[in-house]
Amino acid sequence: MTPEQWESDITEAQKAHIDGFALNVGPQDSYTDDVVHKAFAAAEKLGNFSLFLSFDYGTGGPWPVDRVINMVNQYKCSSAHFYYHGKPLVSTFEGTQSVDDWPRIKDATGCVFIPTWTSLGPSGITNTFHVVDGAFSWDAWPVGADDKDTTSDEAWVKALAGRPYMMPVSPWFYTNLPQRQKNWLWRGDDLWHYRWQQIMEMQPAFVQIISWNDYGETHYIGPIYEPGIPEGAAHYVSNHSHDAWRELLPHYIDVYKTRNGTNATTTHRMAGTNAYSPKYPVSYEEKISYWYRTNPSTSGSSSGTTGNNPAMGQKELNPGQVSQDRVFVTVLVTAPSGVQVQIGDHAPTVLRACTAGINHFSIPFNGQTGPVKMAIMRDGHEIVTTTGPAITDQCVDGKVNWNAVVGSSNGTHTA
Repeated sequence: MTPEQWESDITEAQKAHIDGFALNVGPQDSYTDDVVHKAFAAAEKLGNFSLFLSFDYGTGGPWPVDRVINMVNQYKCSSAHFYYHGKPLVSTFEGTQSVDDWPRIKDATGCVFIPTWTSLGPSGITNTFHVVDGAFSWDAWPVGADDKDTTSDEAWVKALAGRPYMMPVSPWFYTNLPQRQKNWLWRGDDLWHYRWQQIMEMQPAFVQIISWNDYGETHYIGPIYEPGIPEGAAHYVSNHSHDAWRELLPHYIDVYKTRNGTNATTTHRMAGTNAYSPKYPVSYEEKISYWYRTNPSTSGSSSGTTGNNPAMGQKELNPGQVSQDRVFVTVLVTAPSGVQVQIGDHAPTVLRACTAGINHFSIPFNGQTGPVKMAIMRDGHEIVTTTGPAITDQCVDGKVNWNAVVGSSNGTHTA
């Protein structure tokens, strides 16, 4: 990425009320050094945006201790580095084989250490309390055909016994990278909406969004840069912008922060009720946010994709059991409203947004194909409308694309 692209991404993240990026760094080479330098330079230039390093031990193997110490010390004095309780925050992706390296690293850098050692589980993390100051869980997706609940989050919070918990949130997961032996999906569906409601209710110390730009696993919410798409992923990533997943983030994040009572939270790369109303004065645009797959699950080849990841010991399911043939719609309204969703020329489905604020729905394909028209209705008038891409059983190369198309539309109203 160029400095201009870094500045653009940071600006877009700020618009979404994201406080900072966790920089997943690895492997250890001059390219990494160049990228990190550009990121910090852009954040320093723009201001009001934080960065911290998350050392990836899963991609390039264990990091040499001196290399970690030097990188942390190099950037911890940057005006853009994120500090927690007066200390620079540092994280990892896995690296449990290097637990004993961290007392030396912490002593040499003065950092607060909140790693992603999800493989240890809540019970295992207790054995590392001589090292960790908190924990980030990578357990952001449900397993199988169930929706994500907070059972694992509650277990982490209990195990951490008052230490800060960094809670994950992610909108989607589908990867098909045979060269990396990755070809599975986990349920996204309603996850983006309901997970934020869980965050509001649990009030963790931190929230990290997975991810800003991991195109190969399709949970990106940032702009797509074609050179960043991994080899083999272009066929399911190209022309599948996820930018609109950021549309409602200011409202989710602001409610979380308001209830939390602090703005000292960091988000990446920062099942509940059907609706909520913000508990603070708001001025916003009424809008529709939507996402869905354009190919019904039985319309073509599954390309060998499995529901769940058998390599992790999960039961293999048909991907169509996990990723539902439904249109997912979230609306932000200033007053109770009707919501219409119409697929092709079929009769519209009429729903009710009962509460001012955010309301979420999903509608089954029911064998219908064609463009998806959505509208917020009030007093017999269309307040906001948008039309999404056509649902079609004509799959490119005969293969179902399990990635989501994401879009939105808005109109200006003030509450």
